[in-house]
Amino acid sequence: MLFTEPSEFFFTAGYESPIGHLDLAMSERGLAVVAFQGRWVAPYGTNDARWIEEPRRLRTVISQLDEYFAGERREFDLPLDLRGPEFHMRCWQALLGIPYGQTWSYARLAAELGSPLASRAVGQANHHNPVAIIVPCHRVIASNGSLAGYAGGLQTKEFLLTLEGASFRHSSALQPSLFGELAG
Repeated sequence: MLFTEPSEFFFTAGYESPIGHLDLAMSERGLAVVAFQGRWVAPYGTNDARWIEEPRRLRTVISQLDEYFAGERREFDLPLDLRGPEFHMRCWQALLGIPYGQTWSYARLAAELGSPLASRAVGQANHHNPVAIIVPCHRVIASNGSLAGYAGGLQTKEFLLTLEGASFRHSSALQPSLFGELAG
C-alpha cells in the first residue's frame, strides 16, 4: 500500500469575523480548533489525520460565532474536542467556568486549579488554548486589571472584553505579553 489510511478526519473552514480571519477545525468528536490567522496548529497528539475543507460541517459553530459577535450569544453550546497535557486540559476546563462579561486574574485561575503559585503555567496553558473565544482565555487578565498576553493580540482581547462588557484597565500602548514578545 502506497499511502496509509488516516487515523482520523478533521473538517475545516475559514471564518471572517470582526477581529479578522479565524481558522476552524472539527473532528468527529467536536470543535478542535478556533485559531487566529497564521496561528493554526494541529491538535495536540494528532497523527495521520486527513484535513477536509467542509464548511457545512461547521455551520453551527459559524452560526454561534455570528450570534456572539452580534451580542446575541453569551454561552456557546458546542461539543469540544480539547487535547493537550493534563494541566492544560484542567486550565481550559476552568476557563469554561468564567462567566460572560467577567474577568479573572491569572493568579485566581491558578488558585482555582489548586496551584496558587502556577500563574505562569496558567499563562502558558492559555497561550496554547486551541479553541480561542469559545474557551474564553481572553477573560483572563493581569492581577492589576490590565490586559496581558493574547494569541490574537491585545487589541483583539480588548475588543472581545469590550463586546462582553467586562471591566479591565484599558491601555493606550501595547504591553509586553507574558511570553516576552509584543502582543498585538
